[in-house]
Amino acid sequence: MRTSFVIGSGLLLAALAAAPAAQAQRSQVTSSSNDDPSYRKEFTYGINFNTRGGLIGGASVRSTRLLNQNWSRFWSLEAVEIKHPKEQKQGTGYGGSFVYGKSNYLFAVRPSVGAQRVIFRKAPESGVQVNALASAGPTIGLLMPYYISYNYGPTQTSVSAADIRNEQYDPTVHTQPYERLVDRAPLFSGVGQTKPILGAHLRGALSFEYGRYRDAVAGVEVGFLLEAYAKDPPIIRVADVPDKDLNDQFLPSVYLTLYLGSRN
Repeated sequence: MRTSFVIGSGLLLAALAAAPAAQAQRSQVTSSSNDDPSYRKEFTYGINFNTRGGLIGGASVRSTRLLNQNWSRFWSLEAVEIKHPKEQKQGTGYGGSFVYGKSNYLFAVRPSVGAQRVIFRKAPESGVQVNALASAGPTIGLLMPYYISYNYGPTQTSVSAADIRNEQYDPTVHTQPYERLVDRAPLFSGVGQTKPILGAHLRGALSFEYGRYRDAVAGVEVGFLLEAYAKDPPIIRVADVPDKDLNDQFLPSVYLTLYLGSRN
């Protein structure tokens, strides 16, 4: 009986001694599981607003893979329209409108790769997470002619009887825009004459991520973009003025992207 009591007492003391260590281990595992992300991949898509674009600059998609709880890498693809800062829409005597001096649309396609780091992690089911990111890649610029409807006939006749032709705006040819320019032609009139122009870009940003669910993501990204082309893209042209004096080869901008996505 005494031997059994001694053995039982020893087991009880050993169990009591081991309890705090086991509790600490369980707390450490629980804390680690709460801190570690419950996903490995993320795919988002968004709408872009920038200082070089119009009301809506363009759209983007991004695929992200987590490396650890703080770092991830991603690839992205963005397509935007770039406008000249001096573009100004004006009316015509025929009731139409045009952008004075505009000779080409410039669209930019930007594939890039980058890295992202968590600056402030949100709670598992709510809150805001702040990430810092940087990326770089080539830029494929697409110069599409800006077409106008120009009247080569008498200026006092009706539009139905006039000699109206749809052509790319050329300041050396269309010398009377206010008297003879009827309207801008449909957007894709010059798509068959689109020419590529190559460049490169570098991006830095902060993203503010919202969301209540582990498998969904929504947020806002705010950043700056540095972009340069191999030559000046001739968006605006004026007679007797060199294109390089009117257009910039280096096009920095500030942007904001609203994005949604999913995780798995």
